[in-house]
Amino acid sequence: MKKKKFIRQAQDKPEIVAPAGSLEKMKYAFKYGADAVYCGIPDFSLRARINMFGTKEVIEGIRYAHKKGKKVYITVNIFAHNEHINKLPQYLKIFKKELPDAFIASDPGVIAIIKRELPKANIHLSTQANCTNWQAAEAWHKQGVKRVVLAREVSLKEMKEIKKRVPKLELEVFVHGAMCMAYSGRCLLSAWMSGRSANLGDCAQSCRWQYKKVKSEKGKVKSGGENQEENKILIQEETRGEPMELIEDEHGSYIMNSKDLCLIDYLKDLKNAGIDAFKIEGRAKSVHYVATVVKAYRQVIDSGYKKSVIEKSKEELYKNVNREYTNAFIKGNFGQGMQNYENRSIGSDWEFVGQTIEVESLKFKVKSGGENEIFVKPHNALYVGEGIEIVQPKGKNIKMKVEKIINATNGKEVDSMHGGVKDLFIINVGQKVEPMSIIRKYKNLESRK
Repeated sequence: MKKKKFIRQAQDKPEIVAPAGSLEKMKYAFKYGADAVYCGIPDFSLRARINMFGTKEVIEGIRYAHKKGKKVYITVNIFAHNEHINKLPQYLKIFKKELPDAFIASDPGVIAIIKRELPKANIHLSTQANCTNWQAAEAWHKQGVKRVVLAREVSLKEMKEIKKRVPKLELEVFVHGAMCMAYSGRCLLSAWMSGRSANLGDCAQSCRWQYKKVKSEKGKVKSGGENQEENKILIQEETRGEPMELIEDEHGSYIMNSKDLCLIDYLKDLKNAGIDAFKIEGRAKSVHYVATVVKAYRQVIDSGYKKSVIEKSKEELYKNVNREYTNAFIKGNFGQGMQNYENRSIGSDWEFVGQTIEVESLKFKVKSGGENEIFVKPHNALYVGEGIEIVQPKGKNIKMKVEKIINATNGKEVDSMHGGVKDLFIINVGQKVEPMSIIRKYKNLESRK
């Protein structure tokens, strides 16, 4: 009897690795179906702004995740300079008693320090390292890297070969979120135009700005428009000797504005290619984004990649603000179809207005009247008479019209609630709602009538 040869494939259900820009977002990611999250403090993470993690929060997050049977991957993936290298050993000491499930790094020097200071730590190679071929993947694996987060530019065909050539190496790919105009995020535009280094986590997103042609008769910059301090840039009308399509309206043009990645149609193909983890971009995004995107991908995976579930989940993804979606490099294509030339982002018909809050330990003049009422922390305006949709972690979405809003602090009935206040508000839903649900409204003024 012939012996069968087995090539190691990805686990039965690849991990969903979600972004966590704060402890709250981490908890929502897990609640809505993520298997793991990635996070890190600003000093060593490629998210220096809109990052609520300090060393205390990082350790608290690891403990919380492990109690839930979940994983935390700590990002130390900046392009480190000497000052960062000198600070890193001290930072790593906080993990001696509470080790994360892996560190995500791109710099060989950083990886060497992690291995020296924390010999038992797992290393995941960041997408910033631009791993695009099996030979590089094999080399990193020999250096002790457990998992490689492949560059976004790698095609499905190439992924299959990498897994075949290096079967013991775990592979992770980005499946959803913003993409950088530069190769795997290695960009100097922000540093050049605003003094903020994207490679140190402080990107100004220069590729998303509005640009206008500002050439004078002598070919020099004349003015920069509304953002003239930052947007003084001469736009060349040709590239590589070929005409480049440039669409401009009264708002300017967006020649470097990549569409957002969405590979929800290709999850089964990626699994069959041996991919171990699906990664979602968005540590700077809202709780609504984290919850709804994670849930969409969770449902597709758990359904066995059913077409009907994929289509329904895509509808959910379009309820988030996006720049239009693209499958990017999955088929090996390179071209202008990945760019959004018309605007910075595509607005959604839906707006995140609040999240449900458990209040057992809080004191309010008004107590909840029963299991059909919810306490709401507002994020945006919601008026009596408007239609809302409540997204639950596991259950079906609940659609309803708001008949009454009560301020939970003083017990008074109000006609609206608004973000930016400390008050919580009570809404009667008419049925039980799962904890940590998300509330959004349809942005149609007619719904108030």
